[in-house]
Amino acid sequence: MANSSSSSVNKPISETSSRCLNECVTAAHNFEVTRYSLLEGMGADKFISSSDFSVDGYDWNIRIYPGGWKEEDNAPYVSAFLNMCSKPTTGVKVKFTLSLLEKDGKVSNLKSETHTFQSNYWGWPKYIEKSKLKELLSRNDDCITIRCVLTVIKEPRTEDSTTVVSVPQSDLQTHFTNMLKDGEGVDVKFNVGGQLFSAHRCVLAARSLVFKAELFGQMKETTKRRIKIDDMEPIIFEALLHFIYTDSWPSNCDLDQNVELQHLLVAADRYGLERLKVICEGKLCQKIDVQTVATTLALAEQHHAAQLKNACLRYLSSQDVLRAVKETDGFKHIIASCPWIMMDILEKVAPPSGV
Repeated sequence: MANSSSSSVNKPISETSSRCLNECVTAAHNFEVTRYSLLEGMGADKFISSSDFSVDGYDWNIRIYPGGWKEEDNAPYVSAFLNMCSKPTTGVKVKFTLSLLEKDGKVSNLKSETHTFQSNYWGWPKYIEKSKLKELLSRNDDCITIRCVLTVIKEPRTEDSTTVVSVPQSDLQTHFTNMLKDGEGVDVKFNVGGQLFSAHRCVLAARSLVFKAELFGQMKETTKRRIKIDDMEPIIFEALLHFIYTDSWPSNCDLDQNVELQHLLVAADRYGLERLKVICEGKLCQKIDVQTVATTLALAEQHHAAQLKNACLRYLSSQDVLRAVKETDGFKHIIASCPWIMMDILEKVAPPSGV
C-alpha cells in the first residue's frame, strides 16, 4: 500500500493555461470653429457638427450647442456631446475626452467620460460657461478647436495559451532594402541628372506595369543596360526606387517640401504606383495654403488626383481665402493653363441658387 501511495504522489500533473485579452483602439479628431461669435443667438437645441470620423469601424462626430442643450437648464452654458452615427447591433463601450485647444497648444476644459453607445449621443449639457468661453475666444482670435480623443474598448476575449507559438515579424522589407543597397545582382542602371542608380529589372517590372513595358515589352532594347531620365531630380528617383523595393515612405530623403512632394506625385503617376501617389496626395493636403493651393490644384487636375483636388476646392471655399489666392502667380497660371477649373471653383465657392 505504501508503494502505491508514493507512486500516485509523484505522478506528473497535467497543466494547461489560458489568458484574457483586453483590447482597444484609440484615435483623435480636432474640430476647428472659426469666427465663433457669429454663432451667438442660435438658440437652445441648435448645434453645429464636425465631419464624421471613423474609429474601429464606427462613425462619430462632435456636436456643439452654442446656445445650450436645453434653454431652461443650460442658458449660461455651452453644451458638447460625442455623437455615434453608426447603428451597431450591440452596445459599443468607449472612453472619450473633449477638450479645448488654444492657438499656443494649451489644453483647457478637459472632460472625460466612459459610456456604452448604441446609436446615440453622450456628453456634457454644461460643458463650459459662456463667460469662460468668451475669455478663451478673446485670446484666440475668435476661434476654438475642440479635440476629441476616443477609445473604443473591445469585448474581452479568452484564448488558450497552452500552444501559442510566437511568429517573428516579417523581414521581407529588410531583405529588399538590403538588396537595393548592396547592389548584388543588379542588371540595369539609370542616369538621372548625372547620378547613377542601380536596380533589378524583375523587381521594377513586378511593381510597375510601366517599367514592365519598358524593360520586357515588345519595344524593349535587350542590350540596353543604362537608361537616361532627363526630366526628374535624383532625389525624386531615389525616393521612387525606395518605395518600389520597400512599399514604404523613404525616411532618408528630404521630401517634406511642397515642391518635392508634387514632383514625387508626378513620378508615381508616371510609373503607375497608385499607393505612392495617394500617400503624396495625403501629405500635400496637409500643406495647402494661400501660396500653394493654386499650383496644387493644377497638379491634382493634370494627374487625376481626386482627393487632393477636393481638398484644394474645400480650402478655396473658406471665407476670404479666394480673394487672397487670386493675387498669386499660381492662380494666374492655372487660369491660363486650365481655364475650365474655374467652374469647379465657382461651384464650391458660390452659394446654391435660391439661398
